[in-house]
Amino acid sequence: MPRAKRRLGQHFLTDPRILQRIADALGATDADTVLEIGAGPGGLTEVLAARAGRLIAIEKDADLVPALRARVPDATVVEADALEADWHALAGPDGLVAGNIPYNITSPLIDKALAPPRPARIVFLVQKEVADRVGAAPGGEAYGALSVGVQAVARAERLFIVPAGAFYPRPKVDSAVLRLTPLAVPIVANEEVEPFRRLVVGLFGFRRKQLGRGLRQLTGWDARRVGAVLALAGIDASARPETVSPAAFAALLRALVDGGWVAR
Repeated sequence: MPRAKRRLGQHFLTDPRILQRIADALGATDADTVLEIGAGPGGLTEVLAARAGRLIAIEKDADLVPALRARVPDATVVEADALEADWHALAGPDGLVAGNIPYNITSPLIDKALAPPRPARIVFLVQKEVADRVGAAPGGEAYGALSVGVQAVARAERLFIVPAGAFYPRPKVDSAVLRLTPLAVPIVANEEVEPFRRLVVGLFGFRRKQLGRGLRQLTGWDARRVGAVLALAGIDASARPETVSPAAFAALLRALVDGGWVAR
């Protein structure tokens, strides 16, 4: 087993049963192209290559790449930073995405995976807390901007927990397998994604405030104008962000845009 590098957030998973379960969750067949993010020493790469018609594996650590190519010769191994690589150019628009991804860049990798055109399925091994946040329902403490942003475009499932002891080196927390299935009809259209993100992140910055007050601070509008927009969206001005569904946030965005708001 190669030595893990702390600066790259490496925690290697070698348990063959868990690797097979991750591949099962992705459901790749010989008709699919799979893009693996963070191949590491190649445990998951090997399993995915046996199932997929084509496998492209991205690995940032140059020290791991030669052994990875030797271990899985049927895979196309790309030495690159996954945050900078063009995933669509590498795997096309219809592939599947999988990976044991570093804890410290989980959110940006999820964002990138869900950038249009979206893959049919995404399966990531992530910190358990992140999986809980992504799939959280409105009203709970875990529900936040990440929950809303993901659920506006995809169905999120926390499939099973992977204990810390399954990794080398052992992380401080448990992980979980998260499956994201993009919605056939997203709650927000592609051109709405960025203003939607700014609205949701902005309002969760005032998490403890009622929406009426938070929206006044976010937009600079007076109480009457904000109240009219909230009424149009069907949202109570006294509600707090953690109680608002992704669909209601989308309705609020459209009411704001109709009222002249420009997201900045």
